[in-house]
Amino acid sequence: MTEKKRIAATMSVTQLFRMFPDDDTCREWLERVRWPNGPVCPHCGGVENISSAPKKPNTYWHKDCRGHFTVTTKTCMHATKRPLQDWIYVIYSVMTARKGISAMQLSKELGCQYRTAWHMLHRVREACGRGDFVLKAVVEVDETYIGGKRANMSNSKRKTLTGTGRGAVGKIAVAGMRERGGKVKATVVERTDADTLVGLVERNVVPGTTVYTDDAGAYGGLKRRYHHESVKHSINEYVRGDVHTNGIESVWSILKRSIHGTWHHVSPKHLGKYVNEATFRLNEGNCEVDTIDRMEALASQIGNKRLPYAKLVKRNGLSSTVVPV
Repeated sequence: MTEKKRIAATMSVTQLFRMFPDDDTCREWLERVRWPNGPVCPHCGGVENISSAPKKPNTYWHKDCRGHFTVTTKTCMHATKRPLQDWIYVIYSVMTARKGISAMQLSKELGCQYRTAWHMLHRVREACGRGDFVLKAVVEVDETYIGGKRANMSNSKRKTLTGTGRGAVGKIAVAGMRERGGKVKATVVERTDADTLVGLVERNVVPGTTVYTDDAGAYGGLKRRYHHESVKHSINEYVRGDVHTNGIESVWSILKRSIHGTWHHVSPKHLGKYVNEATFRLNEGNCEVDTIDRMEALASQIGNKRLPYAKLVKRNGLSSTVVPV
């Protein structure tokens, strides 16, 4: 007798607001998710000699470092003026919308300015940017290019491109790895040469793992540490037995559908954050996982992820934040 597959518990928007009717409920949930064993001081990391601060509601006092803090101190919600209920809704939207949510749509649903919604989404994407895990077993590796078609560019933009403007010219490269039946890692890369791609795999994939790629020459060096096989896309070979890269290519498909259908325009400066969101949603937003568990996965890693608006929009100060590699 085959075992019945468990159906994940989904949550509607009305159920969400019944569960989180006010800021106090939201704060209690965040504290329970972030501090399962009691408050942790964000200033020094201490867990002892912490008490409620007198005359400051919802605030803690750490005697050892003499610092006040709340559950949002030094998180992506640090010093926010928006209600915590809005932040819970943003987390819910990011984790449940298959192709993400746009800042314009979020601004309408929260009743706030576009730039406020845009800033909130980027702060949550900053929290998505953690990849402290390694891949093993069977891993597919591939790269893709994000950018507009030359035919759709203005004349001034075309003049900045070198070459014929075909293929990857004028586009941003994103390299990714997907463990079959497991998680995804992806990051923006400046080049797609052997040093970059092989180095990326060596830092994120356990030695001895079976690695499948296409026949790009940059992957030749993988044979030193991995069981490497490739499919020859150059002669229209896409599957040979178990050898293929269809899994990681499906990641690119979802990413590009998110860009084209939801976000519409993604600047090179912030592309890394959008990649972080898309991969985190794939890793933690599986439809077989309860909605509240997906939300907890994101809420549990909002610490040490401050992103002030001035830093976000600074012209030359902030490069794309990508999954650590």
